[in-house]
Amino acid sequence: MRAALVGVGQAGGKLTEALVRNDRENGHGAVQGALAVNTASQDLTPLDVETVLVGQNHVKGDGVGGDNELGAKIMQEDSTEVVNALDGVITSRTEGVFVVAGLGGGTGSGGAPVLVRELKRIYDIPIYCLGILPGRSEGALYQANAGRSLKTVVREADNTILVDNDAWHDSGQSVTDAYAAINDTIAQRLGLLLASGESTDGVAESVVDSSEIINTLRNGSMAAIGYANAEASPDAGDNINVITSTARKALLTGMSVPETVEADAALVVVAGHPDRIPRKGVERARRWIEGETGSTQVRGGDYPVDSDQLAVLVVLSGITRSQRIQDFLDRASEAAKTDPQPDPSSAFQNDELDDLF
Repeated sequence: MRAALVGVGQAGGKLTEALVRNDRENGHGAVQGALAVNTASQDLTPLDVETVLVGQNHVKGDGVGGDNELGAKIMQEDSTEVVNALDGVITSRTEGVFVVAGLGGGTGSGGAPVLVRELKRIYDIPIYCLGILPGRSEGALYQANAGRSLKTVVREADNTILVDNDAWHDSGQSVTDAYAAINDTIAQRLGLLLASGESTDGVAESVVDSSEIINTLRNGSMAAIGYANAEASPDAGDNINVITSTARKALLTGMSVPETVEADAALVVVAGHPDRIPRKGVERARRWIEGETGSTQVRGGDYPVDSDQLAVLVVLSGITRSQRIQDFLDRASEAAKTDPQPDPSSAFQNDELDDLF
């Protein structure tokens, strides 16, 4: 899938850079262009992508300090500048745009929903959000900001792919190391998803193209991505159980939003050497995912790569029944009620999260 990336805020910019790097290193050619947008100049300087500094009239390059209403206001005022900078990043070949943001900070949580809405007004292609939920230890303001931002961006985007920061945070890691590892993990998964519809090293028996991705994400407001891999036997017949067991691991322990199984639609991609991928294994994995998710809209296919391993990528769309997401919203609601800071997240307790702008 030929995609353009727009990172908003510090976390969004760093993850966008990781996605671009993953695409280049693996030779996928799926990321057609990328841009990072921020109100803090120091967060843009180290990034190896095109950048735009917004909000100079308000914060003079110093960031919004967690104020997501100010982040939304700045993006509204400077959206023309951002859209102009996207000329050449979004082209006639682009099949989808991913607005990438951490939903807990000020610029990302406030600016991403505004930018999604503006891009949907201009472009006749899917506009997605790749949103990062703050971990439990990241503070009340981040929880409340993310709750409000999530409710708003889900309304605006064609789909919001969620990543729970607690999903892949190993105990004992520093915050900096944890975020870097999480970014690489997300980049690996989304990179494989985007690449699955592009040119490959072999011929797939059942092609996963851009339309499969778009149709899967069309069925639902929120999505999650799971992944697992395993050593493959040179004999394809010996890999039937390998594929099904790896699919189980991807769904049950490898999702970007843990404890998420039920979905309205799903996509299963099996990646590996064409001679090692059994058609029967791919079909069994698809049927198992269908039974676990309760969805009759489970698409599947294979993605040929030159590797001794087999990997299974699972995309679940329409995950609104996820207990993990409900727990996060409860946590965000409680944070908004108890946070003593006079911040705009106070609207959460009145269920006005959708009034971010």
